[in-house]
Amino acid sequence: MQTRYIGSARLAVSALGLGCMPMAGMYGSREEAESLRVLARALELGCTFFDTADAYGPFTNERLLGKALAGRREQAVIGTKFGNIRRDDGSFLGVNGDPGYVPQACDASLARLGVDYIDLYYLHRVDPQVPIEETVGAMGELVSAGKVRYLGLSEAAPATIRRAHATHPITALQTEYSLWSRDPEREILPTVRELGIGFVAYGPIGRGFLAGGFTDPGELPPEDVRRKHPRFLGDNLRANAAVAARLRDIAAAHGCTPAQLAIAWLMAQGEDIVPIPGTGKLSHLEQNMAAADLELAEAEVRELSEAFPPGVASGDRFADMSLVDR
Repeated sequence: MQTRYIGSARLAVSALGLGCMPMAGMYGSREEAESLRVLARALELGCTFFDTADAYGPFTNERLLGKALAGRREQAVIGTKFGNIRRDDGSFLGVNGDPGYVPQACDASLARLGVDYIDLYYLHRVDPQVPIEETVGAMGELVSAGKVRYLGLSEAAPATIRRAHATHPITALQTEYSLWSRDPEREILPTVRELGIGFVAYGPIGRGFLAGGFTDPGELPPEDVRRKHPRFLGDNLRANAAVAARLRDIAAAHGCTPAQLAIAWLMAQGEDIVPIPGTGKLSHLEQNMAAADLELAEAEVRELSEAFPPGVASGDRFADMSLVDR
């Protein structure tokens, strides 16, 4: 596995990370034994970058990752997030970026993970009621205290990123980016590149849809959050099925899986981009990690970019887009 470096701080991570959210039951039932096998295998394959959040589960995903990394802390770069507040039953209460809450959230994550420090600590969503300078200022105090090494933001707009970075250096910006979610190319990528901030791309295979993981949300478990996503409903679903089929056809011609092709295209967008495909299945993990060795020629990258232009997907990414900073 190759190494990539996030931001001007040059945080060294595996070129592909692992998104741990699917292991939290948000895409269906949790299977701890299988999840632990996935995490162990990821380490064997050279993956060092693991992404979680206190909201995943909620709370259970950090405990799972901590269990998997017990005795192997030095092999991993841990990224976790705070600010999306959920009850134990998973119901969403809102976003909290209050500076008084920041150290409480961090201490709770440290305890669940069973570690002394977090490598990359993100604000999961920007709180519109709290100036970003106040939230990031409190996050910066965690760095001074040695509880956190680097700071990140998730789904933040360019103006917010600039204000945050002026308060304390931001190492990474995380948002959705894929062949069918190319919005970051307009303003976000130019902004973070100007400021020396790395880009962590989640959802690189369209939450499994581009990989053929499902063709209709009716195939998914009742508790799967994707059942509510506009892209997987009604006319949007029918239009997007054609997008996924197009990727399958191109992947077949390249002799790889659709997921591998989507990840390889994303990795070709820049050395400053680190995709974190998420999975809780061993077979999917091994396929995804193999994409790190798939090199596309410039003509192949261009072919894919033209086949999946910005705006190719129908429907919003979330049912409630008000939670995405604009």
